[in-house]
Amino acid sequence: MLAFTILFLLVLFVLYKLMLIVPMREVHVIERLGKFRTVLAPGFHFLIPFFDRVAYKHDTREQVLDVPPQSCISKDNIQLEVDGLVYLRVMDGKLASYGIEDYRMAAVNLAQTTMRSEIGKLTLSETFSERERLNEAIVREIDKASDPWGIKMLRYEIKNITPSRHVIHTLEKQMEAERRKRAEITLANAEKEATINMSQGERQEAINISEGHKQKRINEAKGTAHEISIVANAQAEAMTMVAKAIAVQGGNEAMNMQLKEQFIEQLGEIMKKSDVAVVPTELAKMEGFFEGMEQVAGSVNASKGVKA
Repeated sequence: MLAFTILFLLVLFVLYKLMLIVPMREVHVIERLGKFRTVLAPGFHFLIPFFDRVAYKHDTREQVLDVPPQSCISKDNIQLEVDGLVYLRVMDGKLASYGIEDYRMAAVNLAQTTMRSEIGKLTLSETFSERERLNEAIVREIDKASDPWGIKMLRYEIKNITPSRHVIHTLEKQMEAERRKRAEITLANAEKEATINMSQGERQEAINISEGHKQKRINEAKGTAHEISIVANAQAEAMTMVAKAIAVQGGNEAMNMQLKEQFIEQLGEIMKKSDVAVVPTELAKMEGFFEGMEQVAGSVNASKGVKA
């Protein structure tokens, strides 16, 4: 009974060694008696027990490796700490197994050395603005070196670029000075624009006022000219009508009568409004005569009263 149990377990062990199932996301490197035999793709496979063995297993999915922070010196001699991420994939299981001892560690170290070299070609400002070009350069250099390892470098991404504390303090002062400079330039430009706008407004106001005065004088002159023209036309028509009236029978006597009436009306108006008596010459002589008589009579009465 014990022998049967041992035989049964031995058969199960042999069957376990005989069959191999490779998962979809992996490839297995098989060695026979210590020598490379083949690379098994995902699926079901048979092996020769005790002769074939799985020497290496590789994940065929895209792998992400973290590149630790490291110190770099930029082109303008500024110390930086840079870290990143490496994205790669195993393309050949045999080369990944026998081409290098540990392709993950090799890829990380190669990424670090390449990154230091590429950072040294750029200034501090360029490391921030040229990240895409920097990533492409690092991927290109790593891909060339890693080709014998059976892996494909897909991309490299820089996570952080951190200058030293002294550099950060200097950059903050520089940025503050730059912001102050931009603010002063903005204020100066605003004052300049305001002055220009005010002068243009005053100029336009003066032009509008002068144009208004000019138009006013033109309108007044046109109105005066029109008024004179109307008055002249009216006087001409009146004179024409007067001439026609005089030409008819009895027109001369009617004109004389009209002039006399106007003379009397105008004289009355003048005597009402004036403090000085204005009378015709004949009336003025008579008024002077009566005033003289009143003075003589007054002097005679005064002399009589003195004698009494």
